[in-house]
Amino acid sequence: MVVIRIRNVHRRHYALLCFSIAGFIIYNYIGMQPRVRRVSRSKGLSANSSLFTLAGEEFRVLGGSVHYFRVPRAYWKDRLLKMKACGLNTLTTYVPWNLHEPEKGLFTFQRELDIEAFINLAAEVGLWVILRPGPYICSEMDLGGLPSWLLRDENMKLRTTYPGFTEAVSNFFDKLIPKVVPLQFKKGGPIIAVQVENEYGSYAKDRDYMPFIKEALQSRGIDELLLTSDNYDGLKYGGVDGALRTVNMQKLKPEGLKYLDAVQPHRPKLVMEYWAGWFDSWGDLHHVFAAEDMVAMVRKILKRGMSVNLYMFHGGTNFGFMSGALAEPTYKALATSYDYDAPLTEAGDYTPKYHLLRDLFSRYHTEKLPEMPPLRWKESYEAAIMYQHLSLWDALQFTGEPFKSARPVNMENLPVNNGNGQSSGYTLYETSITSGGLLRSGNNVRDRALVFVDRRYIGIFKYKSLELAVPDGKGKRTLSFLVENCGRVHYGKSLDNQHKGLVGDVVLNNIPLRDFTIYSLEMKPSFIERLYSAPWKFHPAPRAFPGFFQGRLFVDGYPSDVFVKLPGWNKGVVFINGQNLGRYWAIGPQQALYLPGPWLNSGINQVIVFEEQESDGKVHFEDSPDLGMTVDV
Repeated sequence: MVVIRIRNVHRRHYALLCFSIAGFIIYNYIGMQPRVRRVSRSKGLSANSSLFTLAGEEFRVLGGSVHYFRVPRAYWKDRLLKMKACGLNTLTTYVPWNLHEPEKGLFTFQRELDIEAFINLAAEVGLWVILRPGPYICSEMDLGGLPSWLLRDENMKLRTTYPGFTEAVSNFFDKLIPKVVPLQFKKGGPIIAVQVENEYGSYAKDRDYMPFIKEALQSRGIDELLLTSDNYDGLKYGGVDGALRTVNMQKLKPEGLKYLDAVQPHRPKLVMEYWAGWFDSWGDLHHVFAAEDMVAMVRKILKRGMSVNLYMFHGGTNFGFMSGALAEPTYKALATSYDYDAPLTEAGDYTPKYHLLRDLFSRYHTEKLPEMPPLRWKESYEAAIMYQHLSLWDALQFTGEPFKSARPVNMENLPVNNGNGQSSGYTLYETSITSGGLLRSGNNVRDRALVFVDRRYIGIFKYKSLELAVPDGKGKRTLSFLVENCGRVHYGKSLDNQHKGLVGDVVLNNIPLRDFTIYSLEMKPSFIERLYSAPWKFHPAPRAFPGFFQGRLFVDGYPSDVFVKLPGWNKGVVFINGQNLGRYWAIGPQQALYLPGPWLNSGINQVIVFEEQESDGKVHFEDSPDLGMTVDV
């Protein structure tokens, strides 16, 4: 046996060497982390002079909007690190009331809705936060982020001091605000400012409303700088005493800036929403804003000594049925992608805008910007053959008990979801007829209905097609309306009138239809799960439309981001492993749905598509997006 003895002096040398190596590793690790300078927390963001101050020192907001609810949680940190590497110092985010309180009194703050985790992650990355809690947020969301169950009250007056609305707001704030109060700057958190409502100047139906929202925030512990935001037209009517007015715009207008100088002299100017691109609606083109033009405008804003927030810095995706709609000049539903032609794409990739902005913002920092995080790999997979199908009619047994009513009942007033009505998806209305003739909707179909006689398709109702011929037939037949809520209007003064489904009488030969059987097809995850045990039929059996189609996607190895493309399909919804990716529609502009890698499994993945009218039986998975033909903003 050989015994090796190490002298004490050698032990000391080895220990010193180990400590040196450990110290080197720790030093480099710390050096890679975002550097957050320690600041005094006694003074928050102040707007008492022509420049902002934070902790008593001059501060310029270089902000960007990222919405936690439009980004898979697994990618939150990736997107925020890319924001930090672009030279931004502030994150702004909305809070979607409709997602956090899907049923009255039922609150959810888990997974992609864990707002506390998102804000804490921003602090970890080294970003300040401006919180925009609404209750109305616009954001191109269904009903501007307001929950649809509010519309069950036939006297409801949204965004006013109507008691039914203020009581609901108070209950929501009772749950939300205590979660964010500890995250305020003066309490050691990253929240430096809180917005009072959103663009109220464009609505302005109640002069007492904004003071109510302000008091609702402050009485629950909000103690940081308050601000409002409006476009140029709304600046005169959207403010409230004690809150800094900010402007939303895409082009500088001297008259708007002069107005701000007049109503709040010697106060800092903040462009709360500098629109870096624009959103898309179905049937239009994909909106783009030239990178050079956008960055040139940001440069002008900064040269004037103003602060700026990019809306959006990263748009993300309207997963599920969260997208809203335009009311003017005519109704248009919004697309699933919320790419917004932003500096970071829907899938988190860098764009020319990003690189130009990074160069610009680097001039407003004394330290070198962090390295740009690597991009996520995109991959193509073999197409999924949709080898099983299930007709809509065979799927009805998995929707729950139908509801019978003498007259049509709109979605919001259906007796489902614990008395909260139906928020989104489809509703099937069936009644009996004994003759053919002319069917008139009277614009009471919201927003789009496929019409069937004895479950055979005869035509469609939508906003511009209000009449339909019903063929003659013998005896009693079943007339069916499959009505889709394509998205409630998110902006404007018609919010109170956003009921969906059949909102009034449909007449056949001038006689109102009566005695309906109504099925709620909200297509929640629980419904998709129940379909697993459905009597699916295998190819090559005849395929009935509308219907559900099922196939499998095989992923070899670690899953990557991918884009779902459906050439040969018409209109419907895609579910991957039970996750609702959102709507697709052949009219475009969007021709591919974003599928995040973290939502896939290594191995077998279930693909279910609900298609209304047409299918070629294959779903493609490719490594590149397709947002359609473009048009300049």
